[in-house]
Amino acid sequence: MTDPSSKPGPDPSPETVRALLEAVARRAAIARSLAGDAETALLQSVVDAAAALFDSEAASIALFETEPPRLEFRVAAGAQGAGVVGLSIAPTQGIAGYVFSTGQPIALSDVRSDPRFDQGAAKRTGYVPRSIAAVPLVDDAATVGVLQVLDKRSTPTFTLRDMELLAVFARQAAAAIEASKVQRDTARLLRGAILRVSEGIIEPDQLDELVAAATAGLDADEDDRLWELVDLLAGLRGLGERELGLVIDILRVVARPPAAAGRRRRG
Repeated sequence: MTDPSSKPGPDPSPETVRALLEAVARRAAIARSLAGDAETALLQSVVDAAAALFDSEAASIALFETEPPRLEFRVAAGAQGAGVVGLSIAPTQGIAGYVFSTGQPIALSDVRSDPRFDQGAAKRTGYVPRSIAAVPLVDDAATVGVLQVLDKRSTPTFTLRDMELLAVFARQAAAAIEASKVQRDTARLLRGAILRVSEGIIEPDQLDELVAAATAGLDADEDDRLWELVDLLAGLRGLGERELGLVIDILRVVARPPAAAGRRRRG
């Protein structure tokens, strides 16, 4: 006799699968924010070191993003670097786009005379460079971004030795990207995983239980309560404006550094 409890149920609806995906992705996004973005920290250390080594006005890293296709400047360093962070350009636009699309490094001592230079994008950053060295970030034979160094203070040109050193920094940046690829591809990986298991039974009232079970094993340190906090924060989505405001006020008090709290009490 067949056990009724073992009989397959109906396929989950697209809405149910989508809700599970959103629930897990929301928790993953919150957890990444709480734990810190390791990739950004590593890339920032690369551009900081590059700017210092070359004594340059700026250094930056742009990464390729697929939806929509673009190069997005993620980190920057140097006195003139901050304005580029967050800027997005087409994958073939400007010097960075040329290096990304061709996979070829480039060094220019007078960028404004080069037809590939996008002066409009440079002006949006608040800084128009004189010279530039750029190398591709290559991960598993695919170009994933571009590392740029702008305006060495000691000399108007970049030497062959400079380009060799810059390639070393690019390899470090590519290694950082590879190490955090799972984090950057969370949505894609979740979508694939849920599609693979969608032949089973997923009821709407099981979503929280399934998500909690999925995230419970993500942290190997049993003493680390990160995921408990993640689930609590993810659950705040349904609160009203007033209740959410109260929670935010409480968190601000709890998260205030001890020194700041002491100053407030004394004041």
